[in-house]
This record gives sequence, structure tokens and C-alpha cells, in this order.
Amino acid sequence: MRLLVTNDDGIDSLFLHELVHALRTSGHETFVVAPKTQQSWVGAAKSRHRPVSSAVTDCGLGCPTWCVDGTPSDCVNIALAHLLPAGLRPDAVVSGINIGLNASLCFILASGTIAGAWEGALHGLPAVAFSQDLTPAAFDRIMHAGGRPDAELLAMLRISAAHAARLVPPLVAATAPQSFTVHNVNFPFRCTPAAVVRRTVPARVVVAGLFSPAQDDGTHRFVFRLGDDLSPAEPLTDRAALAAGDISHSVLDYSRLGHES
Repeated sequence: MRLLVTNDDGIDSLFLHELVHALRTSGHETFVVAPKTQQSWVGAAKSRHRPVSSAVTDCGLGCPTWCVDGTPSDCVNIALAHLLPAGLRPDAVVSGINIGLNASLCFILASGTIAGAWEGALHGLPAVAFSQDLTPAAFDRIMHAGGRPDAELLAMLRISAAHAARLVPPLVAATAPQSFTVHNVNFPFRCTPAAVVRRTVPARVVVAGLFSPAQDDGTHRFVFRLGDDLSPAEPLTDRAALAAGDISHSVLDYSRLGHES
């Protein structure tokens, strides 16, 4: 398959690199267009009020690669219109692997990783977003190491990336053109080769108080919280699947927004 790959953690993210390596090892032709800098939690924002630059870069991925000084949505939009070879249309847009989960409504709507995939869906393409659940301690270790996981986490990441490469073809094949659908896939912490994929719905999570009280300089600082899960027992949610050690697959059908149930 011919795939356009992006993320929100930035062009230097090893989680992106491992995904690309797994896709290429599986025989997929890949083109990478990713943000120059960290763009987590920007949602589907586009850089309307400033110019956005793009540049060819070499990250050792073995495929055409560009970085864009903008959001994940900027990356995919600019890639499809201006960066990919003339006349080339990818079979799908793949986004991730995100450093941390993108499970539950509050995270899905804020996620730059999912937004990168959504931009592909807006262009009529099948789209898949991949995220890796982490414990707070594991996340902190990665951040303190400049985004590089230790040997144990890297081994788990490679297992998740192999799952991702295996999942892309059937997910793309199951997605009709112009269906405005994003496949949101989350890998559990301690993901194993035997992890099973479960169909899920986004958990109903309330996240309040994401900012600290005003500091002495009058500013409020972001404070990460997982929130309070208010989901009913059924159907199975993405958060519940991850807690059970399973791979969560939620189909985000944006064409259903506003429809009566």
C-alpha cells in the first residue's frame, strides 16, 4: 500500500520512526510529513494566522520525508496538495504512534494524532490513528530521556508497531472512500504479540481542572489528568479494553454526527 504517515509528537519522535520502519518492513510504500515540533493536544487546528514552512528532511527512515512548521492537520493538508509527487494519491493516511493513549471522548477530540488522520478522512481517504498507552511513570521516563524509551519500552513499542503494520491493510480495505471515518487504535501498556483486538466505543470521561490556579505571574499551567470515567458497563469502551491488556479499535464515523440514534 502507499501510505502518508504523520504524527503530533514531531518528526524526531522514535514512536513515529518505529511505525515507519514496521510499515516499510511489511512492504508498504511510505511518505512521511510530520510536524517540526511537538504538537500534542492541538486537535484539528490549522495555522491560519501565520505562514507555514515545509522542508525535505532526512531522519534515516529510508523514504521521502518532510517536516512542516505547523500542526498535524497542516502537515497532511500541505502534503496532499503540494509535497507528494504530482499525481500521486496515497491509499490512506496513517498517524502515530502517539506517545500515550488517545482513548475516551475527551482525548479523542483534543488529539493532534487523531486530527492528522482526520485530515486524511476530510480528503476522502481511509485514515488510521495509532496510540501507545503508557503508565504515568513510563511517560515521565520517556519525557525525561528526551522522548527516547528505555530498552524495555522500546521492545514493547516495536511489538505495537508490528501490530500496526498488520492492521493497516484490513482497516483500509474495510473503509469506503469519502466515508469520513477514522480508525482509532490504542495499544495497551505491556503490549504483547498475542494481544487481541477488541472493537470498542470511546469512554465517556469528564476531565475538569486541567489548569493550575494562577501563578504569581498570572499564568495558569497545564496539569495532566486522566479524568473520571462515567461510562456504562456496556458496550466495551476503549479504556476498559486497554485495562484488560487488549488492543482497542474504535471506529470514529464522523458522518454520524447529528444523526438520530
